[in-house]
Amino acid sequence: MQQWIKILLIGITVSTLILAASCTPPDSNVGSYAEDRALIEDLQARYMFALDFGDTDTYVSTFTEDGILDIRNGNPWQGREAIREIIGGMSEREEGQPQEEPQGPYPATGRHNITNIAIKIDGDKATGRAYWFHYGNNNPERSADVDSYGHYEDEMVKVDGQWLFSKRVIYNEQVADWIAPRENPCW
Repeated sequence: MQQWIKILLIGITVSTLILAASCTPPDSNVGSYAEDRALIEDLQARYMFALDFGDTDTYVSTFTEDGILDIRNGNPWQGREAIREIIGGMSEREEGQPQEEPQGPYPATGRHNITNIAIKIDGDKATGRAYWFHYGNNNPERSADVDSYGHYEDEMVKVDGQWLFSKRVIYNEQVADWIAPRENPCW
């Protein structure tokens, strides 16, 4: 009888240890595809909001320290400071240009959107493809018009739990030098 009790207690102990091990939370550094995809989509949204609202600091923070921004098909800017200079300079050039008479009842605005997001994640690295379009109301009636579109080709890395662009190539179908090649960029 004592032998049977010992075997039962050992069985209960082993079962308890197995149950406890299966209830232990996973390593917090390992994310699921869904978690990583959500964080990448958040990165893309923060990038767009920063671009549209002239927030250079947030825009630059979406890139790695040595990140590459290529909006001229082969003439990239590398590093946050180079990206800050070109992006910060865009708003300064716009502010420094002579202002035309308003063509409507209030200042015109524009917004970028991103769609058809395809993402491949491999550990702490990812590649992405997505369409973007821009719509604005720069007309006397301030009605919305889609006025530009293209696609992104991204390389991203996870740094200290945060996804960042290590390289972003932007194709724009309204600028002759920025038009995308004819081949499907997505896998």
